Amino acid sequence: MSKRKRVTADEKRTRMLGYFHEKKEFFTLKELETTVPKECGIIQQAVKDVLQALVDDGLVHSDKIGTSVYFWSFPGERIPALEAQIGETGKKILTLETKLERLKCDIKKEEENKVDFEKTKAVLNEIEILKNKEEKLKKQITKFSDADPEVIAELNKKAKFYKDGANTWTDNIFNLKTWCKNKFNIEESELNKQFRIPEDLDYLE
Repeated sequence: MSKRKRVTADEKRTRMLGYFHEKKEFFTLKELETTVPKECGIIQQAVKDVLQALVDDGLVHSDKIGTSVYFWSFPGERIPALEAQIGETGKKILTLETKLERLKCDIKKEEENKVDFEKTKAVLNEIEILKNKEEKLKKQITKFSDADPEVIAELNKKAKFYKDGANTWTDNIFNLKTWCKNKFNIEESELNKQFRIPEDLDYLE
Protein backbone atom coordinates (compact mmCIF):
# COMPACT_ATOMS: atom_id res chain seq x y z
CA MET A 1 0.00 0.00 0.00
CA SER A 2 1.46 3.39 -1.02
CA LYS A 3 2.02 5.94 1.70
CA ARG A 4 -0.28 8.95 1.50
CA LYS A 5 1.59 12.18 0.72
CA ARG A 6 1.47 14.72 3.52
CA VAL A 7 -0.11 18.07 2.67
CA THR A 8 2.14 20.97 3.67
CA ALA A 9 0.91 24.11 5.45
CA ASP A 10 1.37 26.21 2.30
CA GLU A 11 -0.57 23.68 0.23
CA LYS A 12 -3.41 23.75 2.75
CA ARG A 13 -3.53 27.55 2.59
CA THR A 14 -3.49 27.52 -1.20
CA ARG A 15 -6.23 24.89 -1.41
CA MET A 16 -8.52 26.65 1.05
CA LEU A 17 -8.01 30.06 -0.54
CA GLY A 18 -8.71 28.50 -3.93
CA TYR A 19 -11.91 27.01 -2.52
CA PHE A 20 -13.11 30.46 -1.42
CA HIS A 21 -12.26 31.94 -4.82
CA GLU A 22 -14.01 29.13 -6.66
CA LYS A 23 -17.23 29.22 -4.61
CA LYS A 24 -17.43 33.02 -4.18
CA GLU A 25 -19.72 32.56 -1.16
CA PHE A 26 -19.88 33.28 2.57
CA PHE A 27 -19.26 30.42 5.00
CA THR A 28 -19.44 29.76 8.72
CA LEU A 29 -16.64 27.79 10.41
CA LYS A 30 -19.00 24.84 10.84
CA GLU A 31 -19.79 24.83 7.12
CA LEU A 32 -16.10 24.97 6.23
CA GLU A 33 -15.26 22.14 8.61
CA THR A 34 -17.85 20.05 6.76
CA THR A 35 -17.04 20.96 3.15
CA VAL A 36 -13.31 21.73 3.10
CA PRO A 37 -12.13 18.22 4.07
CA LYS A 38 -14.08 16.78 1.15
CA GLU A 39 -13.25 19.51 -1.37
CA CYS A 40 -9.64 20.31 -0.42
CA GLY A 41 -8.29 17.18 1.24
CA ILE A 42 -7.62 19.00 4.52
CA ILE A 43 -8.46 17.12 7.70
CA GLN A 44 -11.28 18.61 9.75
CA GLN A 45 -9.04 19.25 12.78
CA ALA A 46 -6.76 21.51 10.68
CA VAL A 47 -9.48 23.62 9.03
CA LYS A 48 -9.76 26.16 11.85
CA ASP A 49 -5.98 26.76 12.07
CA VAL A 50 -5.55 27.13 8.30
CA LEU A 51 -8.54 29.49 8.16
CA GLN A 52 -7.16 31.63 10.99
CA ALA A 53 -3.77 31.88 9.24
CA LEU A 54 -5.48 33.16 6.07
CA VAL A 55 -7.49 35.68 8.12
CA ASP A 56 -4.34 36.88 9.93
CA ASP A 57 -2.63 37.47 6.58
CA GLY A 58 -5.62 39.43 5.27
CA LEU A 59 -6.34 36.89 2.54
CA VAL A 60 -9.71 35.89 3.99
CA HIS A 61 -12.20 38.30 5.61
CA SER A 62 -14.40 37.57 8.61
CA ASP A 63 -17.29 39.40 10.25
CA LYS A 64 -19.95 38.64 12.82
CA ILE A 65 -23.50 38.85 11.49
CA GLY A 66 -26.11 38.23 14.15
CA THR A 67 -24.87 35.34 16.24
CA SER A 68 -22.72 33.78 13.50
CA VAL A 69 -19.24 34.61 12.19
CA TYR A 70 -18.90 34.44 8.41
CA PHE A 71 -15.76 34.07 6.29
CA TRP A 72 -15.22 35.03 2.66
CA SER A 73 -12.61 35.86 0.02
CA PHE A 74 -13.13 36.77 -3.62
CA PRO A 75 -10.50 36.46 -6.40
CA GLY A 76 -8.67 39.65 -7.30
CA GLU A 77 -10.11 41.79 -4.49
CA ARG A 78 -6.65 42.59 -3.05
CA ILE A 79 -5.10 43.43 -6.41
CA PRO A 80 -6.12 47.14 -6.36
CA ALA A 81 -4.49 47.52 -2.93
CA LEU A 82 -1.34 45.74 -4.12
CA GLU A 83 -1.27 47.89 -7.25
CA ALA A 84 -1.49 51.02 -5.10
CA GLN A 85 1.37 49.76 -2.91
CA ILE A 86 3.49 49.07 -5.97
CA GLY A 87 2.75 52.51 -7.36
CA GLU A 88 3.71 54.17 -4.09
CA THR A 89 6.89 52.12 -3.88
CA GLY A 90 7.74 53.10 -7.45
CA LYS A 91 7.38 56.79 -6.62
CA LYS A 92 9.69 56.46 -3.61
CA ILE A 93 12.24 54.59 -5.69
CA LEU A 94 12.24 57.25 -8.43
CA THR A 95 12.66 59.96 -5.78
CA LEU A 96 15.62 58.11 -4.30
CA GLU A 97 17.16 57.64 -7.73
CA THR A 98 17.02 61.42 -8.26
CA LYS A 99 18.50 61.96 -4.79
CA LEU A 100 21.33 59.56 -5.55
CA GLU A 101 22.13 61.40 -8.79
CA ARG A 102 22.28 64.69 -6.87
CA LEU A 103 24.65 63.16 -4.34
CA LYS A 104 26.90 61.92 -7.14
CA CYS A 105 27.10 65.46 -8.51
CA ASP A 106 27.79 66.82 -5.03
CA ILE A 107 30.65 64.34 -4.55
CA LYS A 108 32.30 65.52 -7.76
CA LYS A 109 32.22 69.12 -6.52
CA GLU A 110 33.59 68.47 -3.03
CA GLU A 111 37.12 67.95 -1.82
CA GLU A 112 38.15 64.51 -0.60
CA ASN A 113 37.79 65.44 3.08
CA LYS A 114 34.27 66.83 2.49
CA VAL A 115 32.70 63.79 0.82
CA ASP A 116 29.47 63.00 2.66
CA PHE A 117 29.59 59.21 2.82
CA GLU A 118 26.78 58.97 5.38
CA LYS A 119 24.18 60.52 3.06
CA THR A 120 25.15 58.22 0.24
CA LYS A 121 25.04 55.16 2.51
CA ALA A 122 21.56 56.14 3.69
CA VAL A 123 20.27 56.42 0.13
CA LEU A 124 21.80 53.08 -0.86
CA ASN A 125 20.33 51.38 2.19
CA GLU A 126 16.88 52.80 1.50
CA ILE A 127 17.06 51.72 -2.15
CA GLU A 128 17.92 48.17 -1.04
CA ILE A 129 14.96 48.13 1.37
CA LEU A 130 12.57 49.29 -1.36
CA LYS A 131 13.94 46.74 -3.84
CA ASN A 132 13.25 43.99 -1.30
CA LYS A 133 9.75 45.34 -0.71
CA GLU A 134 9.14 45.38 -4.47
CA GLU A 135 10.14 41.71 -4.72
CA LYS A 136 7.74 40.79 -1.89
CA LEU A 137 4.87 42.63 -3.57
CA LYS A 138 5.52 40.81 -6.85
CA LYS A 139 5.43 37.47 -5.00
CA GLN A 140 2.07 38.42 -3.47
CA ILE A 141 0.66 39.18 -6.91
CA THR A 142 1.44 35.65 -8.09
CA LYS A 143 -1.03 34.33 -5.47
CA PHE A 144 -3.85 35.88 -7.48
CA SER A 145 -3.10 34.33 -10.87
CA ASP A 146 -6.76 33.30 -11.20
CA ALA A 147 -7.90 36.92 -11.21
CA ASP A 148 -8.59 39.12 -14.23
CA PRO A 149 -5.85 38.31 -16.82
CA GLU A 150 -5.78 41.93 -18.03
CA VAL A 151 -5.19 43.20 -14.50
CA ILE A 152 -2.41 40.65 -13.95
CA ALA A 153 -0.83 41.60 -17.30
CA GLU A 154 -0.83 45.27 -16.32
CA LEU A 155 0.74 44.48 -12.94
CA ASN A 156 3.41 42.36 -14.59
CA LYS A 157 4.13 45.25 -16.96
CA LYS A 158 4.60 47.58 -13.99
CA ALA A 159 6.73 45.02 -12.20
CA LYS A 160 9.04 44.91 -15.26
CA PHE A 161 9.23 48.71 -15.21
CA TYR A 162 10.38 48.66 -11.59
CA LYS A 163 12.85 45.86 -12.29
CA ASP A 164 14.39 47.89 -15.13
CA GLY A 165 14.55 50.85 -12.77
CA ALA A 166 16.28 48.74 -10.13
CA ASN A 167 18.90 47.71 -12.69
CA THR A 168 19.44 51.39 -13.51
CA TRP A 169 20.09 52.15 -9.82
CA THR A 170 22.45 49.18 -9.64
CA ASP A 171 24.32 50.59 -12.64
CA ASN A 172 24.48 53.97 -10.90
CA ILE A 173 25.95 52.33 -7.81
CA PHE A 174 28.61 50.57 -9.90
CA ASN A 175 29.44 53.87 -11.65
CA LEU A 176 29.69 55.63 -8.29
CA LYS A 177 32.04 52.95 -6.98
CA THR A 178 34.26 53.27 -10.07
CA TRP A 179 34.39 57.06 -9.73
CA CYS A 180 35.26 56.89 -6.03
CA LYS A 181 38.01 54.32 -6.66
CA ASN A 182 39.58 56.46 -9.38
CA LYS A 183 39.14 59.77 -7.56
CA PHE A 184 40.16 58.78 -4.05
CA ASN A 185 42.18 55.61 -4.68
CA ILE A 186 39.92 53.58 -2.41
CA GLU A 187 39.83 49.77 -2.57
CA GLU A 188 36.53 48.25 -3.70
CA SER A 189 36.26 46.21 -0.51
CA GLU A 190 36.58 49.39 1.55
CA LEU A 191 33.93 51.12 -0.55
CA ASN A 192 31.56 48.19 -0.04
CA LYS A 193 32.19 48.36 3.68
CA GLN A 194 31.73 52.14 3.88
CA PHE A 195 28.53 52.16 1.83
CA ARG A 196 27.26 48.79 3.13
CA ILE A 197 27.06 47.51 -0.43
CA PRO A 198 26.60 43.71 -0.59
CA GLU A 199 29.55 41.89 -2.15
CA ASP A 200 27.13 39.96 -4.39
CA LEU A 201 25.22 43.05 -5.62
CA ASP A 202 24.21 42.38 -9.22
CA TYR A 203 21.58 43.24 -11.83
CA LEU A 204 18.11 41.67 -11.52
CA GLU A 205 17.32 39.00 -14.11
